[in-house]
Amino acid sequence: MSTATASAGRGGRPADDPVPVGYAQLWRADPGAWVAAGAAWRGLTGPVRRRADGLSARIGALHPGWSGSASGTAQGRIGELRTALTDVLPALVEVDQVLAEFAARVGAARARLGAAVAQADAGGLLVDRAGAVRPDPARPRPAAVVGPAVVRVSAGIRGALALAGAADREATGRLAELATAAATGWVSVPPGPRPSPGAGPAEVSRWWAGLTPAERRWLVGREPERIGRLDGVPVAARDQANRLLLARRRAELTERRAALLRPLPAGPLELARLARLAAVEAALRGLDGLGERLAAPGAPRAYLLGLDPAGDGRAVVALGNPDRAGAVLTYVPGMTADLADAPGELGRAARVLGRCTALEPGTEAAAVLWLDYDAPDFLPEAARGRQAEDAGPALHRFQEGLRASHEGPPARQTVLGHSYGSVVVGTAARDHGLSADALVFVGSPGVGVNHAAELRLPPGQVWAATAPDDVIRLARPPDELARRAVLAGTPLGPVAALLDPHDDRLWFGADPSAPGFGGRRFPSGRHGHAGYWDPGNPALDGMARIVLGR
Repeated sequence: MSTATASAGRGGRPADDPVPVGYAQLWRADPGAWVAAGAAWRGLTGPVRRRADGLSARIGALHPGWSGSASGTAQGRIGELRTALTDVLPALVEVDQVLAEFAARVGAARARLGAAVAQADAGGLLVDRAGAVRPDPARPRPAAVVGPAVVRVSAGIRGALALAGAADREATGRLAELATAAATGWVSVPPGPRPSPGAGPAEVSRWWAGLTPAERRWLVGREPERIGRLDGVPVAARDQANRLLLARRRAELTERRAALLRPLPAGPLELARLARLAAVEAALRGLDGLGERLAAPGAPRAYLLGLDPAGDGRAVVALGNPDRAGAVLTYVPGMTADLADAPGELGRAARVLGRCTALEPGTEAAAVLWLDYDAPDFLPEAARGRQAEDAGPALHRFQEGLRASHEGPPARQTVLGHSYGSVVVGTAARDHGLSADALVFVGSPGVGVNHAAELRLPPGQVWAATAPDDVIRLARPPDELARRAVLAGTPLGPVAALLDPHDDRLWFGADPSAPGFGGRRFPSGRHGHAGYWDPGNPALDGMARIVLGR
């Protein structure tokens, strides 16, 4: 964009007072070029890590056959070189973040500018190359109509230019700090203790705000396991930490697969080995799918906020930066969701986000896949609420963390649960409260309460949709199923079904899409239990409108 940002991107010193972004300049801006530049910086992490690993191998090779003071000095020096390399890794990811976020905001500014120009065209106005708005003499309109239209279009153009200018100034400042750190030192040891395990996100956020950029990079590079999962730490820092851990997590899965490749004698142990091997290979496929999305250069940028390959695997991934967005969706998937399913589940979040962009071009929104709980694998597990109850505290902390780390005015936060995920969301809201402006349930077997008021949100902020052909409608409580089975074989069966006062009861309480629940309903087409995100389903449009507050 401006000369200032361009010089900072090349490592030069930016101007103290960046030139304001102009109308023609914004039209010419190419956000994709900035995204590509950021991806190139991020791509250096692989070679740098391999060089650091090579130095570690050198240290290991020296140790057995060389001893004494000279050996100790050599090993110490090689260790220092390795540390110098690893210290730069968080900064490489940080450059990518800065440029990707700058590109996203410039893209949003261009979309707003396009909307303003389209509004001008529709209103019989002209916009010149400097962005000035005037009536089109070839399309005369009454002055009472033209005057307000000029004001509206001019305001839209000014808003777009202001957004681009703010993005330019911020990116310039962040790149300038990195350029300075390259000369003065990437990291420094942070003082004092870390937040206690029971510290809330607000306390964590205050602790993080008191650190210098160099101290934060030290923590990201030296304690990535802690920083990557710490609610209240900004999304950018968590993403840096978890990306540094990604190769290690894949190596753990690869080692586990290698150990399971050795066959055992036929019998129960061999069957168990094959089952574990299949699970590990599925997790590897899921991890590789996430890795591809994290490396993709296109918008929106993905942020890795949590990753654990243990068990069925867990992942928390954001599309767009929730700390910067004005609207944030947290999506909780349902039964059988695991690390292997994470790329597909992330695709559902992406479709809602894409629809948000289509409805409001230029909006700054983000969508998070929250798969940080042990989803049931089989129906007997899903018939119980224990796993939903276990997930409640973590979902509560995560939403609190989004509030604590958000920049600027509070975002509109929406939490969406599908199938058993709706049980997780409802249980968390009921038992712990959720920092959310709206709750959305799709394909729900009940949400753990009998009325929307029990979810602790203001009236009118609970939404639900159930497709007419969704099999979840058959998820009745055991006593209800038994009663219906008995009545079905009698002449009273059809009459009893019509007069049934408990027709809205599902396995986990009242149907949230039933009129008596007290929530608000939005429509879904006949797309079954998994089709709420299908392009032709009005439910997709409904979810996006709720996220945007429309």
